[in-house]
Amino acid sequence: MSAAPVSFAALFQPWTIRSVTVPNRVWMAAMCQYSAEPTGPDTGVANYWHFAHYAARATGGTGLIIQEATAVSPEGRISPYDLGIWNDTQVEALRRITSFLKGQGAVPGIQIAHAGRKASTDRTWKGGQPVGPEAHGWQPSAPSPVPFSEDHQVPHELTVGEIRDVVEQFAAAARRSLAAGYQVVEIHGAHGYLIGEFLSPHSNKRTDEYGGSFENRTRLALEVVDAVRAVWPEELPLFFRISATDWLEEDGWTADETVRLAVLLEQHGVDLLDVSTGGLAPGVTIPVGPGYQVPFAARVKAETTLPVAAVGLITEPEQAEKILANGEADAVLLGRELLRDPFWARRAAAELGAEIRTPVQYHRSW
Repeated sequence: MSAAPVSFAALFQPWTIRSVTVPNRVWMAAMCQYSAEPTGPDTGVANYWHFAHYAARATGGTGLIIQEATAVSPEGRISPYDLGIWNDTQVEALRRITSFLKGQGAVPGIQIAHAGRKASTDRTWKGGQPVGPEAHGWQPSAPSPVPFSEDHQVPHELTVGEIRDVVEQFAAAARRSLAAGYQVVEIHGAHGYLIGEFLSPHSNKRTDEYGGSFENRTRLALEVVDAVRAVWPEELPLFFRISATDWLEEDGWTADETVRLAVLLEQHGVDLLDVSTGGLAPGVTIPVGPGYQVPFAARVKAETTLPVAAVGLITEPEQAEKILANGEADAVLLGRELLRDPFWARRAAAELGAEIRTPVQYHRSW
């Protein structure tokens, strides 16, 4: 009997991070579905939509599936319709999803998040504008009382005690993530949500130990990492998502600071940096194009020892393969492309001549 074909495509090489082996480097980026119940006993609870959505990408061959931004507290949701992981009812519903994903050979990951001043907004297909109590909304909180835009509420400025509560909420979310069956936890520090708001001087105007200097602005991020790492098993990977730049000409978070923080994150137990950009301020000019964020990931990879994943208009198999083959990233994260094509990984494997697991129920397609 001849040996099974061997894939030489970098995109389909397995990767072991701590004790977790991801079967390939095609990963799904966290993307909110805004489909949970906004009130009542099922607030923030995963439902049939979430199961079908994530199950499709698993059967499609995606190696690691990072669940949408899942709030660590009710007020940490981006919208009233977000998933949450602040109670055990939510955990129970998520177990069904993680069990199925594992059964298909995919690694289930979860992004735990707090929306900060960008919380309490409507679903994106309804405009994504801020909502008040009449539409299940609430007052957002932030490092400083600086609204995201003229249309947003002035957020409540967190006290030091409340900041410590947020840190504990992230730790509790990590504990529940483990109970729900996730093998990877990603801390959301990107896109202008709470941790990113502390990082950027554009949104962080504090004068205490959480504002001003680089060391102070990164304090919350590192405290959250430490709190999560303390309860997240040593054998399981911890990721951190960051916006490498705010795309602001001045008074913003920069790529230089991202490299500095990456070094610290690795020292504190982070295993991979998920490198995105933007989201902190509206109306900025972003040079969007194929792979436009990849250079930021490549710089972190070149200047630190922390592994990175690249994201941002990565749509074609050959494009993704070159990013990995050129050493610009260790994995690629697909977002909108996986919304368009849940079986993207299978198509990529066919184009690159690689082997990929197929559900036995689909044997007629072999």
